[in-house]
Amino acid sequence: MTDANIEHSGAPPESLLIAQIPRISIQAFCETQEVAEVILNASTDRRMIKAHVKVHMGGVVAAIEAFRAAPTPNLIVVESAADRMQLIANLDMLAEYCDPGTKVVVIGHENDIALYRALTARGVSDYLVTPVDVLPFIQHVSHLYNGPEAETLGRVIAVVGAKGGVGASNVSHNLAWSLSRVLKYQTVIADLDLAFGTAGLDFNQDPPQGIAEAVYSPERVDSTLVDRLLSKCSDTLSLLAAPATVDKAYDLPENAFDPVLDVLRATTPCTVLDLPHAWTSWARHILIGADEVVIVATPDLANLRNAKTLFDAVRVARPNDRPPKLVLNSVGVPKRPEIAAAEFAKAIEVSPVAVIPFEPKLFGTAANNGQMLAEIEPGSKIVESFDNLARLVMGRTDLQKSKKSLLGPLLERFAGKKAS
Repeated sequence: MTDANIEHSGAPPESLLIAQIPRISIQAFCETQEVAEVILNASTDRRMIKAHVKVHMGGVVAAIEAFRAAPTPNLIVVESAADRMQLIANLDMLAEYCDPGTKVVVIGHENDIALYRALTARGVSDYLVTPVDVLPFIQHVSHLYNGPEAETLGRVIAVVGAKGGVGASNVSHNLAWSLSRVLKYQTVIADLDLAFGTAGLDFNQDPPQGIAEAVYSPERVDSTLVDRLLSKCSDTLSLLAAPATVDKAYDLPENAFDPVLDVLRATTPCTVLDLPHAWTSWARHILIGADEVVIVATPDLANLRNAKTLFDAVRVARPNDRPPKLVLNSVGVPKRPEIAAAEFAKAIEVSPVAVIPFEPKLFGTAANNGQMLAEIEPGSKIVESFDNLARLVMGRTDLQKSKKSLLGPLLERFAGKKAS
């Protein structure tokens, strides 16, 4: 493994393109335990964290009885193994008790196009055929409330250190720079270390307002307010700075950052979150809800323990997502005993996607000048690592492959002439 190594895993799975489901109420009425378990598992996924889900047994008949004298939720999901005529009759009866605006999704056991047309003609929103898996179910619900274009919503990347002082902020800032300057995404870097954040210093910005104004006034948060709080770093990169003061305690509720992150998802293709090394309810909530998680560590025992703890916690909380990405930073400090990258990877069962060497002059110069590494040494291997990491978190490794494929025939021809 080289000093600035990057591991590619190809294009992102479809799960990365599923938009979060809004704050809706969902009640499911199942006939089989298999479908009930799928919906229960879906209800714990990060994309459905805002939805309120209840699962009942009994199918359409139970749904009819439940809503005879009760208001219907935003979405009713019913499973039925009945034949076409019986199912349509039951749904017609259920429709009598549905409030305006309630959507209905039917899970059936017959792949019948005539039945599908009959159901949609009666206003059924979707018809799914068993077996149903967790992510396809979530995707269908997401499209009901976000539309097929929901996959164009912005991606949120959370960067956190396995231990304090490992350079996670540096990684997040340079990652944001690569996303905006190399991949040309409109990008926001949000500094969530409200007391000691350094994003303003690293980008040579001193905005009078920042993310704290949005956090402490959630009722005022909209795209206009967020746009006013953003500080322009370049044409494609903006900063939501932290106040970096200790005049108050930042004991925030779990959902404190949700309003501003919802706006950023809807308006910005890419948001990078610089998370402090802390384990509060809001930090855990953000880490689990992000589209991509990057954990930064240095190769020593404390980092190994903490990284494994984080990886295990995130894996359990995000069973339908890929594991976090590991960045090993400050590798090769003179005279410092280190754990080899291969041993580090073996312990946490994930290979590092980037190994950043110890380069105090480069990093120190950039920090003191309020610049990114690419502005100091644009052609360095470290900068290339951040560019590749940016492609990886956005699922754009195809760009690098296409560049190689364009040059491949020319290089092969040149090599052939040289050999002849």
